[in-house]
Parts: sequence; structure tokens; C-alpha cells
Amino acid sequence: MTGIVLFAHGSTIASANDAVRSVTAGLARRVGHALFETAFLDCAPPTLSEAVKSLIALGSDRIVVIPYFLTLGVHLQHDLPRIVREIESIHPGVVVEVTEPLDGHPALLDIVADRAVRALNGGSRPASTLG
Repeated sequence: MTGIVLFAHGSTIASANDAVRSVTAGLARRVGHALFETAFLDCAPPTLSEAVKSLIALGSDRIVVIPYFLTLGVHLQHDLPRIVREIESIHPGVVVEVTEPLDGHPALLDIVADRAVRALNGGSRPASTLG
């Protein structure tokens, strides 16, 4: 059985982590798959190892990690492979796969273009109102 983990950096701001958990919940509803977890690299629980352990307890023997990162930066090039190796050494019968990051997906251009069009039409907010 396959478990899917949406893996994000994590934040000291709880609402930012809740937003990622909300994406995971929406993803589970859209995909129609029951075994989803959210995991964070830093600043918030659960860690990727903890999320994988939870999915294994539910019967997963294959884990797909979806990095909720825009680009293939240091965390995805160095930290994530190290964490995956550690997980695989702890759970030798479990296959862990990692998808590409969000960068390069054609929908990202649509999202950025939408933001630009809204801004050009007066729909953006001053930076001072974002926090």
C-alpha cells in the first residue's frame, strides 16, 4: 500500500504550517487516497521520519514523498536524500520514492501570471499588509 507525504520546510509561524497541512488534506480529497501525511524538515512536527513511521503503521510499504519546495535547492539536494537513506536503513522493506519539486511544472507559470495580471489590475496588497 502506498503512503504519500507532502514534505515542506516548516516554519515557526503556526499558520504557515497549517496552510501546508490544508494542502495535504485537499490533495488527499482530490486524489482520493487515504494514506497522506504532512511532514516538515524543520521548525514543526512531524518530521519526515515520523510521518513515514505513521504511514508504515497504517500498512504502507511504499512511500512517495512530494517536496513542497519550488526549486531543487540545498534541502532537496542534500538534506532530503540523507533523510531518505536514514529512513530506508531503519525500515529496510519499505520503498521510498521522491517526486520532482514544484519548479518546472507548467501550472506554476499560470499561477505567477495570475498574480501579475491581478497586480496590474490593482489587485495586489502593499507588503506592509502581508504580515
